[in-house]
Amino acid sequence: MGFVSVLLEIIGFGVGIPFGLIIGYFIFIYKEPQDVKVPIIRPLRDLDSDSLLDLLDEMPLWVKTSDYDRAEWLNKFICDMWPYLDKAICGIIRSTTEPIFAEYIGKFQIKSIDFETLSLGTLPPIVHGIKAHETNENELSLEPAIRWAGNPNILLVLKFSSLRITLQLTDLQISMVPRIVLKPLVPTFPCFANVVVSLMEKPHVDFGLKLLGGDIMAIPCLYQFIQQKTIRRQVASLYLWPQTLEMPILDSLVATVKKPVGLLHVKVVRAHKLLKKDILGASDPYVKLSLSGERLPAQKTSIKMKTLNPQWNEDFKLIVKDRRSQVLQLHVYDWEKVGMHDKLGMQVVPLRLLTPNVTKELTLNLVKNRNPNDPHNKKYRGQIVVEITFNPFKEDNERFSAVLNEKVRKDSGSERATEDVHLPPSGPGLLLLVIQSAEHVEGKHHNNPYATVLFKGERKNTKLIKKTRYPCWNEEFEFMLEEAPVKEKIHIEVMSKRKSFGFSFKESLGHVDIDLVDVVHNDHINKKYNLIRSKHGVIHVELRWKVT
Repeated sequence: MGFVSVLLEIIGFGVGIPFGLIIGYFIFIYKEPQDVKVPIIRPLRDLDSDSLLDLLDEMPLWVKTSDYDRAEWLNKFICDMWPYLDKAICGIIRSTTEPIFAEYIGKFQIKSIDFETLSLGTLPPIVHGIKAHETNENELSLEPAIRWAGNPNILLVLKFSSLRITLQLTDLQISMVPRIVLKPLVPTFPCFANVVVSLMEKPHVDFGLKLLGGDIMAIPCLYQFIQQKTIRRQVASLYLWPQTLEMPILDSLVATVKKPVGLLHVKVVRAHKLLKKDILGASDPYVKLSLSGERLPAQKTSIKMKTLNPQWNEDFKLIVKDRRSQVLQLHVYDWEKVGMHDKLGMQVVPLRLLTPNVTKELTLNLVKNRNPNDPHNKKYRGQIVVEITFNPFKEDNERFSAVLNEKVRKDSGSERATEDVHLPPSGPGLLLLVIQSAEHVEGKHHNNPYATVLFKGERKNTKLIKKTRYPCWNEEFEFMLEEAPVKEKIHIEVMSKRKSFGFSFKESLGHVDIDLVDVVHNDHINKKYNLIRSKHGVIHVELRWKVT
């Protein structure tokens, strides 16, 4: 009997422990708390110091710091729009998840996966404060503090051959401070091309997850694993600054402000067997060069008098902004002392056919126009010989990598340490100047400001804006240089002009002289400069130095 009793005790212990754990588990996750107390609401003046300290985390940021502003107007807007935002967001969720669910149907005996109910609830998110960052870049940066204690009703149903499993998300709570950057600002509605979002700190996410009606998030170990180690870590790895989520708003072709991407070196070598336009059986040819899509005046060769086989051997540099679509336009004219110049022929060269940094010599048959069906193009009009090289500008990361690699070799001792690493690259380049705006510019007699730029004897002006002390020009100027301007200065002066009775009256509102050595070494400067001979005047200037 002793052996039998011991055996029964072991069997009872082995069966009772698992059975008890299972029963306890279901009671734990299915039992609803009955002792929920109604919170007591009291004025802040009646609370003691310990209670106030406990409430500090719940206070909105606009109470704690002056950097954040109240956003009651925004909360009112979100509250009124929330029913429509709920349907729109849920529609996006359904359309996004449908192809993902479709990949699993038929696998693992799954017959269907679908949302039985999908709603974000009636409680909208609340913005507890919003902060705007002022930067010199062409962007708008916002940091809203968002908290959402929602009551969503999201029920996902998985149907197997003989089983139906439900997964329900409840009691969702989210607290985060995202940085929302609208950039770049462009003159096309809605006036920004992309929305870039990143999180400034790890978000707090809490929710209930019911499996077959039981809240599995009530299990302490599982709750800690999902909340802390899975969700927060994964969200942080994807979107915590400096990681970003970029959402395009405008089409890239519409929103992109074309910037220079390289220099096109063109050498007009010669032409032969051109048409005779003069009475004595010769011509006075010259060539006009330009790139399509540019408003700049065309560049010209010298005029070769009384010849049908001119030799030029002249070099030109053109700024390329879109190699895929731009073409080099070559027009040959016969110079006339009086009257219109006669057109001898033309030809184009698509830049997409050029290999970067490779010189290509082309012998081109001249035609009348670009229409391939025009019968006049069958007439022989002579040939022109050109040498073309496209040199793309080095990106900032390429130049940084080159300097870094040189520094690594210097530290490793493989090369003798020199100061050449810090010297700017020699050779031709492009200086880009963008005059953004000015502030507090005030004249004694009138305020019609415009900016004038003087560099290497060349003067360029922005447009004139009438009756303002805060003009915004946002105009770009380009200067092609043979060498890096390490010893040069650029002079920028804000002027005011008024016309009266046919006379122009000008007045200086302040000026600044900018050393370009920092631009050459840093590639890019975006800064506000105090104007000399102005009480409080400031001008916002952006400078870039690009080399091939």
